[in-house]
Amino acid sequence: MYPIPLIQQFRGSAPKLLDLLSERDEEYWIRRGEAEALRLFHEMVRRVPAYRLFLREYGVKNMGFIRSVDDMKEIPIISKDNYLLKYPLEQLCWDGNFKSRQFIISSTSGSTGQPFYFPRSSAQDEQFGLTAELCLRAYFGIDKKTTLFINCFALGVWIGGMFVYQATKHIAERGQYGFSIITPGADKTETLKAVKNLAGKVDQIIIGGYGPLIKDLIDEGIAQGIHWGKYDMKYLFAAEGFTEGFRTYMQTQGGATEIYGGTINIYGTADLGAMAHETPLSIFARRSAVNDSSLYSKLFQYQRIPTFCQYIPELYYFEEIEGRLVCSSPGGIPLVRYDLKDVGQVHKYGEVIKILNGHGIIAEKDMRRAGIMHNIWKLPFVSVFERNDFTVSIYSVNIYPESIRKAFESPKLRDALTGKFTMEVNFDEHHNQFLEIHVELRQDVASSNSLLEEIHASIIEWLSKENSEWKDFYERDDIREKMIPRITFWEYQDPKYFKPGGKQKWVKKEKHSVS
Repeated sequence: MYPIPLIQQFRGSAPKLLDLLSERDEEYWIRRGEAEALRLFHEMVRRVPAYRLFLREYGVKNMGFIRSVDDMKEIPIISKDNYLLKYPLEQLCWDGNFKSRQFIISSTSGSTGQPFYFPRSSAQDEQFGLTAELCLRAYFGIDKKTTLFINCFALGVWIGGMFVYQATKHIAERGQYGFSIITPGADKTETLKAVKNLAGKVDQIIIGGYGPLIKDLIDEGIAQGIHWGKYDMKYLFAAEGFTEGFRTYMQTQGGATEIYGGTINIYGTADLGAMAHETPLSIFARRSAVNDSSLYSKLFQYQRIPTFCQYIPELYYFEEIEGRLVCSSPGGIPLVRYDLKDVGQVHKYGEVIKILNGHGIIAEKDMRRAGIMHNIWKLPFVSVFERNDFTVSIYSVNIYPESIRKAFESPKLRDALTGKFTMEVNFDEHHNQFLEIHVELRQDVASSNSLLEEIHASIIEWLSKENSEWKDFYERDDIREKMIPRITFWEYQDPKYFKPGGKQKWVKKEKHSVS
């Protein structure tokens, strides 16, 4: 017997669900998550044609033996390559039906500019509306303060901007809060106009957007005379991780009034939506870890600091398999045991508290001192370190080596460049993000301004052709220069990036300081 789904049980009743989150222990939520994952598997076997074909091709014939989540470990993992790109879109949908259903569709640009389209059901929007309301009510106090939510996520075919708009619109239309929305998208000029004209008319401002873009917004606002500290500012981020130094910057320069509840980051993908988000507890644990290397090594497996979130297992059931994250969740395209291609860990709530206590942090006492005890949810955690692929992300846009390779194959560049390069994302002393491409010159070729101009022209041409998200940002006057990569020239076979005899490393993943 499966439990009544949360969305049905608490439709329009976020306060009741908040009470349940505070009252129930972790095992309650894990049991509900296991039941939902098992139900999803059997529903997909029954109703999704592509999934039945997939299981047969992998030799899974007797579906009836799958009676528990332990049995599900025998089911092959699906991925974009072996599942989503292999079967027609219709066969991936419930009942093989795409044509006559109603969807909101999001897309990714893909490694060669070929997008993949993800149909999103109204149930997914309703689900995110509920979880967004939990976050906005519990952490940002929208039930106590009149609020203007400024949606600065990029609007268009990508999931972030429209998904957030649908969720916040759902909250506003219910009429339970003094909650208004404005949607400038990633337009910095319009956002600053809205702040100047509307900030004084509400109790608080919440800005949602990509971290680096919001950083630019804050800096530009200061340059225009905006004193962010005058307002009760909150921030909702997504698409990228950031350091605790960035969070502190958002408090000191961006006017975020609470360090544990004023800057919340969401972990989500176009594939599945908003799967998890930071909580005051996860931020407390993360900030504690960056100041204690021993605690950090106990909590996290890798040096690069992860995004550290909590999640409701019934909505998104995570597994950690050989250091990567696998997730199960229904949707327009339901996915069970889906490889997210993210390096990460799954942590039990009790284990995190035990680790904190073991490193001199008396969790309950210190959390009470931090003022977050009223928002402790005994939910499991997920940590996300990086995409496990050959991309870099600049202002939330994935840049693929294939496009840069094509740019360097231009007849105007072939005689000057070997075609080898290494991409990485760095930050300057002001926390501003930039893409750097290390380029190998041919033997006896010197760098020049004219060569630099040709490289930039070719990169812009190819990224505009193959990456619709990059092009959308590049065409905006206020961010164009930041989307153009910085080029660093290196002599032929320089050992730092182009040591002969080895495999070329096209991407160098950034290793941020944990402070």
